[in-house]
Amino acid sequence: MKTFARFVSPAAVATACVLAFTASSSGAGKGVTDWPMWGGSPDRNMVSDATGMPTTWDVKTGENIKWVAALGSQSYGNPVVSGGVVLVGTNNEAVRDPKQPGDRGVLKAFRESTGEFMWQATYEKLTSGRANDWPFQGIASSPLVLGETAFFVSNRGIVHAVDVQGFHDGENDGAKKDETRNGINDPDILWEFDMMEEVGAFPHNLANSSPVFFDNLIYVSTGNGQDESHVNIPSPKAPAIIALDRVTGELVWEDASPGDKVLHGQWSTPTVATIGGVVQVIHGQGDGWVRGYEAKTGKKLWEFDTNPKDAVWPKTRNEIIATPVAVGDVVYIANGQDPEHGEGVGHLYAIDATKRGDITTTGRLWHYNKIRRTISTAAVKDGIIYYPDFSGFFHALDAKTGEVLWVHDMFAAMWSSAFVVDGKVYLGDEDGDITIFQHGREKKVLNEVNMGSSVYSTAITANGAIYFMTRNNLYAIQQGAKLK
Repeated sequence: MKTFARFVSPAAVATACVLAFTASSSGAGKGVTDWPMWGGSPDRNMVSDATGMPTTWDVKTGENIKWVAALGSQSYGNPVVSGGVVLVGTNNEAVRDPKQPGDRGVLKAFRESTGEFMWQATYEKLTSGRANDWPFQGIASSPLVLGETAFFVSNRGIVHAVDVQGFHDGENDGAKKDETRNGINDPDILWEFDMMEEVGAFPHNLANSSPVFFDNLIYVSTGNGQDESHVNIPSPKAPAIIALDRVTGELVWEDASPGDKVLHGQWSTPTVATIGGVVQVIHGQGDGWVRGYEAKTGKKLWEFDTNPKDAVWPKTRNEIIATPVAVGDVVYIANGQDPEHGEGVGHLYAIDATKRGDITTTGRLWHYNKIRRTISTAAVKDGIIYYPDFSGFFHALDAKTGEVLWVHDMFAAMWSSAFVVDGKVYLGDEDGDITIFQHGREKKVLNEVNMGSSVYSTAITANGAIYFMTRNNLYAIQQGAKLK
């Protein structure tokens, strides 16, 4: 393992992380300032406190569009915003550096104020091919930014820590000073952890995890799964989730609960929340179970099977691709399958995560079986849970009882999640439409805006702007702006 620590006091790092965790997990100011991780905060709830978000804009005329930045041809890695920088994952189809050609995973950095390109980190595809690193699928998850450091998982199954500003601050930060690429448009690398090399992970199709943190630890899914035969699991003892030291990149704990029961791959990303007075890491895993761990030690606290006992793979038994969402002591999670497997029966649950052991029965608060397979993540606000499914149906339920409030047919597949902000709910679909609903217990569609290309990512807000990403462009949208 290559490990290079930035010279920062571990005590100072721990204190800063605890303060950041406390603020973000409470939702204080969420979306009003920066948006430093998938979901905005460790609990992953897709809700923002921002105001003044527009309901109309036009990608052709530039109405209410602050700036637009070109990405690759397929973009799934949701943007994050921190320290005046926007980071987003994509592929290398729009080659920016002729010295780095071909099929690669790419993390791009843009200046938040103008959309100006700053730097990029690119990674060649693994020689093992689509078994581990599917062609033209670049970096498909979101970074985590803490202070001046961004953590992300590349298509090669490596966890990277880099300086958010790259070399634009005129410094080569961290102990690593020998980057082979150290120009103004290159990443300033602090440390790297190769999950395939260090813990034997075998990511199926693509390594895909948006890191989350508590105290001095960051948590990622390894993506460990089947080989291309869809029969064998090459590394059944490899962990599904790992915890790394935030400063050094050293492995602290790991858990391999799915073992040889992985149904396909593992693409869910971890969540952190204080539940029943205990800080937990919650992870949906490739055997269809969601599990909670004690954050510091990795001790397994509980596990919950999201499939009925008579479910059969692949017809009715599902894995978990969605991210768990924690609100109070309740975890909300739905299951599904790789979108290539098509539509099918899904299951959405509210789980009491204060319980211990196998809580499939004792921890179930309610179960909603009218949802289809989904890869989306919940948004919970004012006692309402919003959940899209891959078949194109958007569900609004009572978060306490699971009672259906309303359902809307989007008439297109949905890869993204709903986002609640400023009394509105924004949701994108594969047809490129952003539908805007009024937040509430009765359905009201406020507007529909077409982005000109498929929308696979979820909206975010930061510093007065709302961001939408299509397959090939990232838009910063702000009331009163006009693209020049």
